[in-house]
Amino acid sequence: MIDLLVAGGWVMPLIVACSVVALSISIERYIALDRSKVAPPHLLATVWRDLKQGELNAQKLAQLRSNSPLGAILAAGIANRGQGRDVMKESISEAASHVVHDLEKYLNSLGTVAAIAPLLGLLGTVVGMIDVFTQITTVGTGNANALAGGISEALLTTAAGLIVAIPALVMHRYYTGLIDTIVVDLEREAIKLVDAIHNGAGQDYTA
Repeated sequence: MIDLLVAGGWVMPLIVACSVVALSISIERYIALDRSKVAPPHLLATVWRDLKQGELNAQKLAQLRSNSPLGAILAAGIANRGQGRDVMKESISEAASHVVHDLEKYLNSLGTVAAIAPLLGLLGTVVGMIDVFTQITTVGTGNANALAGGISEALLTTAAGLIVAIPALVMHRYYTGLIDTIVVDLEREAIKLVDAIHNGAGQDYTA
């Protein structure tokens, strides 16, 4: 393995660094985007019960806001529930935009790694091929084995770049789709709260 890294030239450490970044982001987002943490089950039911019983004081509201992204959205709406439906929806929308920004944290970096890793691989190959042709102009083509070895070493960086880029791209697309699904769920829960407060819905939310 060390021999392959050395054979790849000065571009190979950059590709390895990209792989470390991609792996770190993938693990961090896997933990951060846990559905049970982003939108805890039965949170809306608990909030609605406390609200009806008059137990949702400032302390509980602050705790709700800090505990989860869904809690932050619901807390923003509840804090403005007396200002009318439109104001409440606007406050929820503003809170949701901050939540989405946090959910998408580091995804741009992951996408950047997916984009530049194959380019770094191509750069390494081009540099390696330049060295091969330099050898040809210097010593000729008499040593075919040496030339073949040089070409194979040059192609190592392209392979390494693709090995890093493909999983990074897959994870970027996966997390983007997951966030879209989560956002829809958060919006659905927030709409339930708005309707319950301003339409006088008397139902108890259990989901």
